[in-house]
Amino acid sequence: MKSLFDEEAFNEIQRRVGELKSTKQGLWGKMSVGQMVWHCQVPLALAIKNKPTRKKGSLFIRVFFKKSLYNDKPWRKNLPTSPFAKTKEPKDFTVERYKLLDLIAQFHDLKSRAAWNPHPIFGKLTHEQWGQMNYKHLDHHLRQFGV
Repeated sequence: MKSLFDEEAFNEIQRRVGELKSTKQGLWGKMSVGQMVWHCQVPLALAIKNKPTRKKGSLFIRVFFKKSLYNDKPWRKNLPTSPFAKTKEPKDFTVERYKLLDLIAQFHDLKSRAAWNPHPIFGKLTHEQWGQMNYKHLDHHLRQFGV
């Protein structure tokens, strides 16, 4: 499984984000390309901040969905989006893409971070799982927009 901590996967994701255009239409889902690049910032910012949380998340999600975060099987189309990572407002594609690229680089630079607080939805994740999950999330949405 690819990880955003690996140089090759990091470079691939940066290149693919760079290939996005403001006119791109999603192959599935309801988000515009601007909303998608905004949405993709949310889990990266959460990981970078690494704030402790009291939330344990849903047992159902931890048991039935967590393993799909860090395996090679692509996520299915039209998965539900967490409300805190959803927006109905239009987003400026150029601004949001720049922010996303910056967050991807900041996350990649954490490749030697040893201590990770639990994810507020998925609970305890290893360092490897954080890198894999963030790669897989970005890959899912980049495929959604054909890059």
